[in-house]
Amino acid sequence: MRTVRLTAETQKDILGTLLKRSPNNYTEYETIVADIIKSVREQGDGAVFEYTRKFDKWEINAENIRVTEAEIDEAFAAMDKRFVEVMKHSAANIEDFHRRQLRNSWIDTRPDGSILGQRILPIAISGVYVPGGKAAYPSSLLMNVIPAKVAGVSKIIMTTPAGADGRVNPGTLAAARIAGVDEIYKVGGAQAIAAMTFGTQSIPKVDKITGPGNIFVALAKKACFGYVSIDSIAGPSEILVIADETANPRYVAADLLSQAEHDELASAILITTDERVAEAVNREIEHFLPTLSREEIIRKSLDNYGFILLADSMTDAVAAANAIASEHVEILTQDPYNVMTKIQNAGAIFLGEYSSEPLGDYYAGPNHILPTNGTARFFSPLSVDDFVKKTSIISYSEESLHKAHRDIELFAEKEGLTAHANSIRVRFQE
Repeated sequence: MRTVRLTAETQKDILGTLLKRSPNNYTEYETIVADIIKSVREQGDGAVFEYTRKFDKWEINAENIRVTEAEIDEAFAAMDKRFVEVMKHSAANIEDFHRRQLRNSWIDTRPDGSILGQRILPIAISGVYVPGGKAAYPSSLLMNVIPAKVAGVSKIIMTTPAGADGRVNPGTLAAARIAGVDEIYKVGGAQAIAAMTFGTQSIPKVDKITGPGNIFVALAKKACFGYVSIDSIAGPSEILVIADETANPRYVAADLLSQAEHDELASAILITTDERVAEAVNREIEHFLPTLSREEIIRKSLDNYGFILLADSMTDAVAAANAIASEHVEILTQDPYNVMTKIQNAGAIFLGEYSSEPLGDYYAGPNHILPTNGTARFFSPLSVDDFVKKTSIISYSEESLHKAHRDIELFAEKEGLTAHANSIRVRFQE
């Protein structure tokens, strides 16, 4: 990893480099995605089947598009029993954490007869996209589905691409049953997003789509936003580690590599106040790399988007971390809790040397669907709130409206909306 001194100029350069990974920069694919969406919207199943045959190379039809209970039973039978138990334990942790996010509807009744409140209801149907092939991640499925179930969503539709044999990854199917998915369809890519957005003869229309995917999936979600709600336009994975002289370089190196292996666009950044730690981390990275199965991907990731930044002070380190607003922020310092209070922008924060990032990916319970590409400045992790809708409740008595009617009429008239003013005024005219 390249080591550079942290300055205003180097920070600006790094931010510019990281932003190049945003899905917003892949506009050359937007026309392809728009054509797929248009075809699915107009032709329904016919277009979905055509694109699936073209891209996934298997003969899909109305009879085999949906995963059967027998296929899920078969997947469970083929699974490592220990892994199934681990997934169930992880699911329980995720459910427990997200139940703590639930909020209740409320009503406030005042002495003058006015009533104000908020009604909170789950969305009716949620759709989740799950990548297939080598990018099959059961953990991501659990993170997307369980908050929706906790929120009370009555029906959850899942789409995921099948292999050339028409079969879905067994781990994906097992996780889907554990999480509580209601219907699973063997469709991937932009065509799956379009199918869930507009509905086809086989795939129901949903109210919200969540879940990761390749650039075509990301751009399709972006294009369909407004017809449906989405979680976010996810960018490549990223980790930022803040370390002082007390940090264990071996742990830091291992944690940086844990994100760099996702893909060649993943970002791994260390900000440290100690030059010896920086040097030791680089040595440990070179020690680990030959032992890792995705060494080639990791090396390209680190070459393009890996940085070790030497900061003059912890204050400078924190300021840089807030500017980068990383998806994952690990704090490996003498007093990580104190440093944590100064972090304003992060998807998830991991404190101390025994809280490495994969703990959040798989097991602890907080959601690992996190804001990327600096969007932690204004976005939050996926949560129960993403699967509910809030409706305001307003009820005024004659007495309470009488107290306010002249103020409301004045406000409306100042905005030039005389019909608004009249709607209030007529109630107090003889």
